[in-house]
Amino acid sequence: MNLSFFIARKVAASGQRSFSRLIIRIAIVAVALSVAVMIVSTSLIAGFKHEISEKIFGFWGHIHITEADVNRTLLDVYPVDKHQDFYPGLDTMGPVAYWEPYRFFGKELANTMRERHTHGGVRHIQVFALNPGIIETKDAIEGIILKGVSTDFDWEFLEKYLQEGARLDLSDTTASDGILISRQTADRLNVAVGDRFIVYFVENNQQLRRAFRIQGIYKTGLEEYDRKFALVDIRKIQQLLDWKEDQVAGFEVFIDDIRDLSVLAEYIYVEKLPRDLYAETIREKFPSIFEWLALQDINEKVILALMLVVGIINMVTALLILILERTNMIGILKAVGQGNWDIRKIFLYYGAFILSVGLFWGNLVGIGLCLIQQYFEVITLSEADYYLSVAPVEINPVTVLGLNVLTITVTLLFLLLPSYLVSRIRPVQAIRFK
Repeated sequence: MNLSFFIARKVAASGQRSFSRLIIRIAIVAVALSVAVMIVSTSLIAGFKHEISEKIFGFWGHIHITEADVNRTLLDVYPVDKHQDFYPGLDTMGPVAYWEPYRFFGKELANTMRERHTHGGVRHIQVFALNPGIIETKDAIEGIILKGVSTDFDWEFLEKYLQEGARLDLSDTTASDGILISRQTADRLNVAVGDRFIVYFVENNQQLRRAFRIQGIYKTGLEEYDRKFALVDIRKIQQLLDWKEDQVAGFEVFIDDIRDLSVLAEYIYVEKLPRDLYAETIREKFPSIFEWLALQDINEKVILALMLVVGIINMVTALLILILERTNMIGILKAVGQGNWDIRKIFLYYGAFILSVGLFWGNLVGIGLCLIQQYFEVITLSEADYYLSVAPVEINPVTVLGLNVLTITVTLLFLLLPSYLVSRIRPVQAIRFK
């Protein structure tokens, strides 16, 4: 029989009638609150980053293949021949092998390499073209960037955000005059599905105009993109830029797993592309928004650290009070031959009991709140500020398990310090202590 564990159980049972009962309950509540806040915060931040990233990647793809001019801007488009060895066969590319150095606590170890494989490959590839213009209606004028898409366009993402109308019909042999605009643009121009307007362009110092009919209205919530972009038939862009039918601005590549983004971009650039083309990730193309998302990691770390400190302080305080309350018992145990470590284990077991109760309630409350938000969408957001109308939640079982293990490990390590007080108690003085 484990004597220390047996005594700890008896102390826990009798502790309900001692003056330390309130302190123990406060410690349990503190641990539960800390764990609940950590679970909710990590789930909200993970959900927020995932939803924003998915919207950006869904709109632009994960990797852009364009003409190899590193000094170009988004609207500096150069014609690229659509007939390439990698198109459209690149979407059949599966996981690829690569080498990377071993890491220790996030730092690369010199002269150590291991072979790894990506989690997935390429899911889809499609062509695109861009051209800026000015929309003119009877009541307003609005700047816009037309994004030309072709029959290979993946509509799965955009159809989720299509509020009115239908997607573009690109099956005809002639270029479609349909256009998809955002809800924000439609409201500013006071137009609806079926309305027509003129878009003006300037090419080679000449003013051109084209008529478009609104075929659909979408709303992704990404204000920066909704405000600027509209989707049209790529053949319209080719006509405006005086390009041939087989000339496009570039290719958008969609991959299976975001964790492979950098590796697959480098692999495609080195192994698949000719010298006159360049592969660039969307993170590199639009760094500002991803830097903003990366700042959320700092918030997450601060919250986790603060909650751990709260839990540790309360547990250490509770254990110190328990030791002082049981000074008489400690003296008796020492008098009958119990060692310091065996007595310390009694209070460590007791601390683990308090910690386990707090973890149980913390997980129950934290996961419960996340599920309520996930299914009932209680917390809403300003879509103009956060790109989302509802606070997203992504519960990761591995993350939840990791938070529990981290809390148990760190707290028990800190509990070793107050338990050392046991070795400072002398039997003769302790037995007389009241």
